[in-house]
Amino acid sequence: MLGLPDDITVALFDLDGVLTDTASVHRVAWTDAFNAFLTERAGEPIAGRTDELRPFTDQDYFDYVDGRPRMDGVRSFVASRGLDVDDATATAIAAGKNDAFLAALQRDGVLAYPGSVRYLHAARDAGLHIAVVTSSRNGAQVLDAAGLTEFVEHRVDGNTIVDEHLAGKPAPDSFLRGAELMGVAPAAAAVFEDAISGVEAGSAGRFGYVVGVDRVGGGQSAAMTEAGASIVVTDLDELLAEN
Repeated sequence: MLGLPDDITVALFDLDGVLTDTASVHRVAWTDAFNAFLTERAGEPIAGRTDELRPFTDQDYFDYVDGRPRMDGVRSFVASRGLDVDDATATAIAAGKNDAFLAALQRDGVLAYPGSVRYLHAARDAGLHIAVVTSSRNGAQVLDAAGLTEFVEHRVDGNTIVDEHLAGKPAPDSFLRGAELMGVAPAAAAVFEDAISGVEAGSAGRFGYVVGVDRVGGGQSAAMTEAGASIVVTDLDELLAEN
């Protein structure tokens, strides 16, 4: 009744963009942080800088930042522009992004996708065990603000990734840790992701099912399928209609 194979007993949900409408808030916060950095670099007396200092775009977010731990996102984007930063600068960019995100969270609150809430209720009623696996270090705050904490048996977040020295997505380590906490092999767990890096992580971990959630449109669905998604939906409650 959940649109999953019968042998799946655990659901490992990414948070931002899958359960809550916070991916757009992350994207705006990253845009502000990176554009501040690029503007500052543009003022440096270094010849030959043109295209690499162009403003941060939504496509940059999807290609280099979405789904990755915060510092990995900084390094990935900066490297994509052929720029070098020291650890202090990278940390400052990440801190600026987090400050902007937390300010937006406090100002605007968090919306859980109605289709995701319906799916969580159906999953819990059907006896599916639920964990959240997110690269965000604000996972607990977002779950509480969205009223979703009651559904979650275990949480692996950005703090877990740092504390336990896990490799971030697209490596499967955080999802594998989630399955371990839930007491199942990867084959018995389904991964739910809206980021290409997360879909790649689910595929690399050989999980039993990988659900891609396309909130973007365009070529995202095809990219998710290529990255290893078993199925791609635009909202989780579409899976309920599969039955």
